[in-house]
Amino acid sequence: MTKEFVDVLIIGAGPSGCVSASYLHKNNVKIKVVEKTKFPRLVVGESLIPRVMDHFAEAELFESLDAMNFEKKLGARFIRGEEICVFDFSKKFGEGWDWTWQVPRADFDNTMAQEVIRKGIDLEFESEVLEVSFEGKKSKTLVKDKDGNLKEIHADFIIDSSGYGRVLPRLLDLDTPSKLDPHSSIFTHVKDINRPEGEEGTQISFDILETEVWLWVIPFSNGNTSLGVVGPTDFINSLSENKDNAEALRNAIQKSDYYIKRFKGTEFLFEPVKLENYSRAVKRMYGDGFALTGNSSEFLDPVFSSGVAFATESGMLAAKLYLKEAQGIEVDWETEFTGYMKRGIAVFTTYVKEWYTGNLQTLFFHQPENPDVKEKICSVLAGYVWNEENPFVKKHDHVIANMAYLLNMQKEEKENPSVN
Repeated sequence: MTKEFVDVLIIGAGPSGCVSASYLHKNNVKIKVVEKTKFPRLVVGESLIPRVMDHFAEAELFESLDAMNFEKKLGARFIRGEEICVFDFSKKFGEGWDWTWQVPRADFDNTMAQEVIRKGIDLEFESEVLEVSFEGKKSKTLVKDKDGNLKEIHADFIIDSSGYGRVLPRLLDLDTPSKLDPHSSIFTHVKDINRPEGEEGTQISFDILETEVWLWVIPFSNGNTSLGVVGPTDFINSLSENKDNAEALRNAIQKSDYYIKRFKGTEFLFEPVKLENYSRAVKRMYGDGFALTGNSSEFLDPVFSSGVAFATESGMLAAKLYLKEAQGIEVDWETEFTGYMKRGIAVFTTYVKEWYTGNLQTLFFHQPENPDVKEKICSVLAGYVWNEENPFVKKHDHVIANMAYLLNMQKEEKENPSVN
């Protein structure tokens, strides 16, 4: 059996793994990246948020991605019947990027991976992690390549960016139930032959079919569009008696007054994929000699497109903290990694929960709009969830519910004035 010796082993070549790898490489760290699949490959998470752009720029991946001319995402639109709420990232509270991309992840991830390889980083596709053992902080990882050959990779540190593969959570028994209610989704791509001209044809939209059920529409620059339905697992399962994902998605599209004409009868480019009970959580996000990043640790919900942002945030942070430790500087992983990530995750968790209670939707669609409230919420939707100068970050655990309660009370009083 062959042996390899590296400073850092990175498991997974998605956004988190590539950001970690590229950042560490430019800081002269010896890296090995192993990826179980062959790229390009289909994966969900096609709508990004502006916070990710900070990470791509710092990891020196931005230029290669920008050259691909992916569809620019300048904001997001939410639709509820005849009501429409549009968030413009250029009108948000605080500093930060005003745009990002909508991307076919197969092309997007492959572009990053190829740029990582071009930089001279050792990235090995179709290699599966079978076992991991630790002696103190040092690790030995047994890997099987595409030809069935086994090798042993010795590393000072492991960054697990394996996403839904969840390599270390499985091998080290770190999984724990999510605190979010069980939701599922079904999605595919279509050739968007009825796409309107101009902004209407390129704008990402979330069409609310019921309080807890919504359709996503994510147009790409290649003429295709991603279509998906999200809702409570029982509802998603009820869309097709035969458990036929294509039938279920077509039935969901039928429920959309806004999009039924645009997508009725449109051919699916691949058999729709179902992600059941997708929310994930772990008992801990790090240990002696390893850190969990991206979906290998926490995944919340696709409604506000936070997945890739948390992946790149945690991937960049894990890389920086490893580097700091390697330079002999003491690192408090509980505070500097888990504590930091949990603060951002807590904010988005509140927004996901309040979306499904309907409270956040009350704020979104209230008329007349409150520009001050809207720009502060917009900053959260852009991913700047660590900026505690924003009261909608600092007071996230009660500000949405309290405001929705007051707005509902005002509406009730207007509709049912007291008789004196």
